[in-house]
Order: sequence, then C-alpha cells, then structure tokens
Amino acid sequence: MTNFSIRNFVALPLLALALTGATLAADIPTTPVENARIDDFAAGKKALAEKNWAGAASSFNKVVAKNPKNADAYNLLGYSNRWLGKYDEAFAAYDKALALDPKHKGALEYSGIAYLKTGQKAQADAQLAKLQAICATCEETKDLAKAVADFKPAAK
Repeated sequence: MTNFSIRNFVALPLLALALTGATLAADIPTTPVENARIDDFAAGKKALAEKNWAGAASSFNKVVAKNPKNADAYNLLGYSNRWLGKYDEAFAAYDKALALDPKHKGALEYSGIAYLKTGQKAQADAQLAKLQAICATCEETKDLAKAVADFKPAAK
C-alpha cells in the first residue's frame, strides 16, 4: 500500500465515526421531512390547516415533551397559542425555538407578529431586523415587513 492508501484507510473509519456521533447527538431530527414522520407533528400541522388551534397546541406540546430540542415544534406551538390569544405561552414557545435556533425564520416572523398584536412595535422591529440580516428576500421577512408597515397602535 502507498502512504496515500494507508491514510485513507485510517481516515475513512474515523470520519464515519465522527459523522455517526454527530447524528446520534441530536434527539430527533427537526428537518421538515423528519418532522412529517412524527405522528404528533403531522397531527399538529393538520390541526393548523383546519384552524383547530387548541388541537394544534396539544399536538405540538406532545412533540416538545418528547423532543425538547425541536425548534420547529416550539415555533408552531407558539403560533397555535398566539391564535388562541395565549400570548405569554406563545412568547415562551417562540423564545424556546429561538434559543434552539436563533436564525429560525418562522419563529422570528411569528414572534414579530405576536409583538405587533400586543402593541410592542419596537420588539417587532427588532425581529424584522434579525430576519433582514438572515434573508432580506425571504417570505418571512416580506410578511413581517408588511405587518410592521401596516401596524396601527390601538387607540387609548
């Protein structure tokens, strides 16, 4: 064997071991494809489509109970709670999603909307600035920018 072959012979198993370790470190993958394979996540998405906010919140609560590192589930739990008018619970879920993934575009957008709904425009502006830094042309950025532009504070 040449030196090149020996190095590859040693390096490839080490690389495979490193990749396996990285895969095992995650609780449950949180990509859209993997989330679709989680029964409670799929049930939550179905409930969202039906505007069954309480059912969605219940499903996403089950997902995060099983996998507390699922930022997508926390985001949609926040979204469900926002529609239920449970803003404290919504903000707690968005905060958890953003603690797990500070660049979670959905959580930034939805939390920004929740801030607007509770009259906290400065916080919505901050979420918009974060989104613009991540992806100025993304749908989430455009949607939150429109909501911020259309914001009218409640009359006192």
